Amino acid sequence: MVNGRTVLERFPAGGPRGSWPAEEFAHARRMEGLPAEVVMDLATDAFLVVVRRDGAADATA
Repeated sequence: MVNGRTVLERFPAGGPRGSWPAEEFAHARRMEGLPAEVVMDLATDAFLVVVRRDGAADATA
């Protein structure tokens, strides 16, 4: 868990399709009922698909 968020999956930012794989994965999780979103982790140069912990404020993103 990172900053009140659970990381579901990581995708390298340098991939040939950019953030698309992460967005597609997040979309599939949303179709399953999880409020997944994609964020960029600059420290690891990766797109993270995360789910916010209940009660986490939007300002913590």
